[in-house]
Amino acid sequence: MKKPDIIFQLSMRSVRLNLLRSVLAALGIVIGVVAIASIGMISANMTLSVTEELSATANVLVVSPDSGGGGGMFGPGGGSSSDDDDEDDYISDDQFDDIRKAAGSSYVYYLYSESDRIETGDSSGRTTIYAMDDEAMKEVLTLTEGSFPSTTSQVVIGPDMVERYGIEVGSKITIGDEDDDEGETTVRVTGILEERGMSMDISSDNAIITTEKFFTGRYGGEDEYAQVNVIVDDIDEIDAVSESIDETLNKKDDEVRVQDSSRMLETISSTLGTITTFALAIAGISLLVAAVSIFNVMMMSVTERIREIGILRSIGTQKGEILRMFVYEAGIIGIVGAGIGAVLSLVIGYVVVFGMVGTTEYFFAWGSLVNVPEGMIIGAVICIISGVYPAWRASKLDPIEALRAE
Repeated sequence: MKKPDIIFQLSMRSVRLNLLRSVLAALGIVIGVVAIASIGMISANMTLSVTEELSATANVLVVSPDSGGGGGMFGPGGGSSSDDDDEDDYISDDQFDDIRKAAGSSYVYYLYSESDRIETGDSSGRTTIYAMDDEAMKEVLTLTEGSFPSTTSQVVIGPDMVERYGIEVGSKITIGDEDDDEGETTVRVTGILEERGMSMDISSDNAIITTEKFFTGRYGGEDEYAQVNVIVDDIDEIDAVSESIDETLNKKDDEVRVQDSSRMLETISSTLGTITTFALAIAGISLLVAAVSIFNVMMMSVTERIREIGILRSIGTQKGEILRMFVYEAGIIGIVGAGIGAVLSLVIGYVVVFGMVGTTEYFFAWGSLVNVPEGMIIGAVICIISGVYPAWRASKLDPIEALRAE
């Protein structure tokens, strides 16, 4: 019963006698565990954050023109259609009526969209200009400050615009460029919108929302909508409403595309999964380096302790016990390195997640924290596997030859 304890104590003694070498070997495991766990947590937090944001619009269907790449959710608004194929570049007013009939009791509204240059104070850039009718604007959007536009010279803006350009209620924004055909137009901000986060119906956080009259007067394309959004009353009916719209408008030709947040979520999750896999493969290189380092440490340990092994074998220590002694040594290095790596993963991961995702709301969720024990297990297992061959080699040494070693 005492032999396993003695074997373990001998392993601990070897680690202590070669502390610096053991620490350097464990450092590779620490780095590998931190890399794998942190990348996993970043991916999990991004996925959970996107899922939560899209869940808020899970009952929304987005209908966009099926133009083979034109239009779409973030495509151009009215006035951008081709002369050869006008019907493919926007949703017409007749199509909007068909969508509204097919959607039944669901709330349906249209959306104009255009990208344009803006200037305010000393700052300038490009942003999305949205427009909808007054009723839809008040129904769909929520203000945190100010009021909705009442004239064509008034607009409301998203919260990101406030942060990016230092705009506030009452500020003036110049839209357009004097060299463009539309020229420049100055509008006044009357309201700041509530943050919506990632959403597929309307990305208003970094956009300007104008009246329909202002938009069509500047960009043209009256009754030519970039997209139509359908807010379904009962989320359980969303598939039925989607099929109804598809059957009504795409009976003969594919006129529109009907999308919901689940499809967008699948696309985002797939993209994040690919990026995460690639990043984890890179992180795995650090564990490969750690494995080589531990293999080298264990081989050096066997070489330096040949005489000790010979003495142990001569007093009756079995081959299996010699093998176990070196496996224990590799395991100690791996477990200590994985433990330190786990602690550092929580600290570093928290900072990195906050920096990249912008929130740590989901950091302590199981889907995020599970990456820490997974990283520990991978690091410890790789460490032990790296010590198996040196341990096997030590157990196979001839005791007589080992005692003769200098």
